[in-house]
Amino acid sequence: MKRHLIGTAVLTAAALMLSGCAGDATGEGSPIVVGSVNTKSGPATFPEASLAAAAVFDAYNKAGGLDGRTIDYRSLDDKGDPASASAAARELVGSDEAVAMVGSASLIECEINAPYYEQEQILSIPGVGVDTGCFDTPNISPANVGPFNDMTLTLYHGSEVLGLDDICVLLEIAGSTRPTYQAAIDRWTEITGKKPLYIDDTVPYGASDYTPYIVKAKDAGCGALAVNPVEPDAIGQVKAAAAQGWDDVTWLYLTSVYSENFAAAVDDAGAGIYVPAEFYPFTDAESDINSEWRDLMNASDIPLTSFSQGGFLAAKYFIEVLEGIDGDITRESVTKALHDMKPIENPMVGTPYVFGTADTHADNTAGWPIKLTSGTNAWESDGEDWIVLPE
Repeated sequence: MKRHLIGTAVLTAAALMLSGCAGDATGEGSPIVVGSVNTKSGPATFPEASLAAAAVFDAYNKAGGLDGRTIDYRSLDDKGDPASASAAARELVGSDEAVAMVGSASLIECEINAPYYEQEQILSIPGVGVDTGCFDTPNISPANVGPFNDMTLTLYHGSEVLGLDDICVLLEIAGSTRPTYQAAIDRWTEITGKKPLYIDDTVPYGASDYTPYIVKAKDAGCGALAVNPVEPDAIGQVKAAAAQGWDDVTWLYLTSVYSENFAAAVDDAGAGIYVPAEFYPFTDAESDINSEWRDLMNASDIPLTSFSQGGFLAAKYFIEVLEGIDGDITRESVTKALHDMKPIENPMVGTPYVFGTADTHADNTAGWPIKLTSGTNAWESDGEDWIVLPE
């Protein structure tokens, strides 16, 4: 009996050792580590993108994963702090040996970590690209349009679709984004031959009162304001205009203000608030286009926002590319697959997604027109197709 027990113990130990060998970074059956760096705390947060990506990966794992291999998704908070963003990337890429970064959404992390990603030869698919570094480096390709193409789109929508004149631009600048926003405005000028009446790049994030900036714009004769704020700032700006009795101003905002909370907070929308949404409008509950995303977000108790749409799509793109890889799943094989991938079409976006080998990645140039009018407290579609920037 003792010999039998000893023999069983030895066999069990050997099996565990073999199992451990099979579960190394590249062995069959081991989890596939995927990371993301996100601003989950701080003055402007984007938690929904990584939550949505996690929900996609959880559902994929429950359905069997990649031939039985699960995705181990690890999401860290950079707190909007450069040192924390750098440390988070090094933990995920260096210590955890992630094969790719997917679904990130941060104010700063692309610009901070782009050189490190190039050094470590790892690719990143942010759910929500925010800073300049998300769009001007070879190792990062976001799922969303981004604020810079979105600025060109909102100006183009205002002048060419709505026929607005006397458009002024108010910019809230974070980090080194000023030149990139100027390039976005210049691109609109190149396409249309039109220029802003004036540009004010001194508008602060998180101001307690936006009245001085609104009064200046009204006195200058602005007919429309193109602005790039976060949601609370936009609410303050619209209310400041209403307090001044400026009821004929048209607001041209970015997708950052597109939320049900914003709509509920605004009573007087002036001559209308217009946004070229980066993804098919999530407030359209009747359409089947968002049904898979909507069902998964509701089941996972994740807010229905553009940010969660971005995280969802980033994870879906990654899985489709992952399933096309023959052989081991490693950082090298994932990188090659993303470089060689064919464009992926999805009705939730107006531009097919492809990573490829370009030095920069700002190819998503389509927005769906939506509007908010006074007294409605609800967004509605303002067109029947995507607005796409001309080449």
